[in-house]
Amino acid sequence: MKHLQKLKNFNLIAAIFSFLILTPLIMVIFNFSYELEERREKIGFIILGDIKVAGWNKSQYDGIKTACDELGAELIVRDKVKENSGQCTEAIKNLIANGVGMIFLASYSYSREAQNLVGEYPHIAFATNSAEVHAKNMTAHFVRMYQARYLSGALAGMKTKSNVIGYVAAMPNTEVNRGINAFTLGVQRTNPQAKVVVMWTGSWQNEKIEAQHAERLIKEAGADVLTYHQDEDATAQVAEKFGADFIAYNAILNTKSEHYLTSVICHWNLYYADMIQRYLKGELNSVKNHWLGIDRGAVALSDYSPAVTQKMISRIDSLKQELINGNLIFMGKIYDNTGKIRCEAGEAISDDTLLEDINWLVKGVEVLE
Repeated sequence: MKHLQKLKNFNLIAAIFSFLILTPLIMVIFNFSYELEERREKIGFIILGDIKVAGWNKSQYDGIKTACDELGAELIVRDKVKENSGQCTEAIKNLIANGVGMIFLASYSYSREAQNLVGEYPHIAFATNSAEVHAKNMTAHFVRMYQARYLSGALAGMKTKSNVIGYVAAMPNTEVNRGINAFTLGVQRTNPQAKVVVMWTGSWQNEKIEAQHAERLIKEAGADVLTYHQDEDATAQVAEKFGADFIAYNAILNTKSEHYLTSVICHWNLYYADMIQRYLKGELNSVKNHWLGIDRGAVALSDYSPAVTQKMISRIDSLKQELINGNLIFMGKIYDNTGKIRCEAGEAISDDTLLEDINWLVKGVEVLE
């Protein structure tokens, strides 16, 4: 009996000891799991401009906000974060301090600024719209905007009478070059005699320089159709002022002008929903690049001007169907504007190259200094 009593006492002491030791450990694990789940439901978003201003910034914000609302995720935004200023890294640290588990870097240079910082936060999932820098926890994300550029180029080729199309562009990086090249190949598909004249502004947002370049393209180069790769629509305003046709970018403009032919747009809500769902499943950083296209409804042209004929629309619809069916824009023999061959007959330029290494402009593009 004494032996049994000692055993009971021992078991009681062991139970009390286990309770005292294990309870705090269980609470720590529970709290960690809760905090991890809470962090997973918070999405951070960093962008260059003002999310209230129409164009790249507002369209991006509207898309990610819609996606987060639909998926029940909390969105924390840091906008007006200048590139190459140190503000991006500070914004990242601030978002992490506020409990986010995923961060979208929604301007081109952010990935280079953040590349050394990303590795310090292996538990955070990063997504960048520049494919030139990667890490285990940072993947590139973008849409095949160049497909809609190609279709808009086909429209510009049909609309121009001077056979000169002006293109105001931020800078000659892979993203911008890819769009110019696809646009030009679209122009050549419907009008082999036309050329595309590009002027560089050196920044994503500078309305004064954009307006000056747009005017020069009309007056000096003789362009009667304009388009642009800038965050805002200064080029469109100048084109309207001088009676030139124009194709907008990343926004549906509030104008009934017949000169406003269409906009190259992205349904960013579909795109961000896809990315956030991948993140919530733990799949976001499982591949190097995520790229959605016209076959998923991610990119499109907006409604057309009354000046765009049904015959033109039918031609564009036919080209769009080719893309949906899997035809590639960057395939077959392609020369750059210095005469160097960039793609051979029977070949196609790979997605990785299109995303990371387009440092040339296609034949048919001229640069106005």
